[in-house]
Amino acid sequence: MRMNPAQLYERVLASDASYNGRFFFGVSTTGIYCLPSCSARKPKPENTRFFPTVEAARAAGLRPCKKCHPDDFARGADPVLESIEQLVAEIRQNPAAFEDARAIVKRSGFGPTRLFELFRQHYHATPADVLLRARLDMAKRALLATGAALADIASSAGFESLSVFHEHFRACNGQTPLAYRELRSARSFEITLPAGYPLAYLKRTLGRDPHSLTERLDGDVYTTVARLGPEQSPTLLTLHLSPTHVRAEVDAHASEAQALVIALLGLDQDAAAFARLARKLGLARLVAGRTELRVAQTPSVFDGLLWAIIGQQINLPFAFQLRHRLIALASRPFSNGLYAPTTAADIARIDPEQLKPLQFSRSKATYVIDTARLIVEGRLNLPDLRGMSATRAERSLLAIRGLGPWSVNYLMMRSLGFADCVPLGDTGVTSGLQSLLALEERPDIEATKRLMAVFSPHRSLATSHLWQLNQPAL
Repeated sequence: MRMNPAQLYERVLASDASYNGRFFFGVSTTGIYCLPSCSARKPKPENTRFFPTVEAARAAGLRPCKKCHPDDFARGADPVLESIEQLVAEIRQNPAAFEDARAIVKRSGFGPTRLFELFRQHYHATPADVLLRARLDMAKRALLATGAALADIASSAGFESLSVFHEHFRACNGQTPLAYRELRSARSFEITLPAGYPLAYLKRTLGRDPHSLTERLDGDVYTTVARLGPEQSPTLLTLHLSPTHVRAEVDAHASEAQALVIALLGLDQDAAAFARLARKLGLARLVAGRTELRVAQTPSVFDGLLWAIIGQQINLPFAFQLRHRLIALASRPFSNGLYAPTTAADIARIDPEQLKPLQFSRSKATYVIDTARLIVEGRLNLPDLRGMSATRAERSLLAIRGLGPWSVNYLMMRSLGFADCVPLGDTGVTSGLQSLLALEERPDIEATKRLMAVFSPHRSLATSHLWQLNQPAL
């Protein structure tokens, strides 16, 4: 460990789960040792000791905490996480079995405060958020697969009334349930945008690479090639953008295209809650003029994974160039001058030597190709990441060679939709914090963690706003 005791103590005060296993701390007054993330009452610095291993803590005469279970974590087990994951699996399987968040608390065996902490830590959501998402997902499946009456679908999913079902469905999907059901045979659909949606900022994101081979923004028309359906066939998707709605055109698999568009628009993110938090913190400038700003999701997890590897530690224009060259090498033209998105199989066939003339560094070329081969060989299942807890997804991704904290948090935020991520070391975040808080210099990683902690559990949205803070006004 290269951190001094004062820095380690800061991580304990912050309950920083990213340091779990990197050190353990003991409390002389209680005789207990814990993980840095332990939610128990924080000890005074003079009563705190730090250990590199649980064995060292036990040798000092301390015993393991019964709240954070450091020994279990050290040997690879995490019973608290596993119990929360099992509870979430039950909610997703049968949301109607849980009347409300209180029923989830009762089923969990934890107290309300502790359960809310665990849900926010591991799922970046409250129990009520997880329950609502499970109900909506069940209703969406029933709308596409059955002809059941809306009232029956709402009741089966656990909604207390048809009006409540309609309200939540429209807010998260930009459509009525009946309009969503029509996606079974549709070749176009319309998404209603919330009042005040900052379309100009979305267009800035969509058009940030004017030479992209897989997407194009021409005025208010956005065109991209997406891989949809069981075969993941390339399909042209066109979006007609307006301040009040988005009209989409697609040849097939409209329901999958709708999910892609909702993720792109970020409609299931709680922008209003983050805006309230920013104002409460006295940082209204952060959201001024864009209170409805969302985190635009990438077209696929693989697309985000490629960008996370290619884009790390280089400037944005050069990252665009590398991405263009990789797509031109691995993929092929599809329609309207656009290329089909590359697949893991496309890239797994490439020899790292082929990327050197394209100005890929040896390490970047190796990381891109080795990760693609992990996917092809079945050792990395990207779709599974979406259903995991944030904690499990982060651990799985950090185990991949070439993915560090910046890459993993970027991918979790931009492609997996987790709400409380910070791509540590990101210059847009650090320069945004420096400007917002009038700091003399840009914060380092440890300072960034500390400064961003106040935005939890909405740090992904905070990151998105910080990226825009120093951009020219629209």
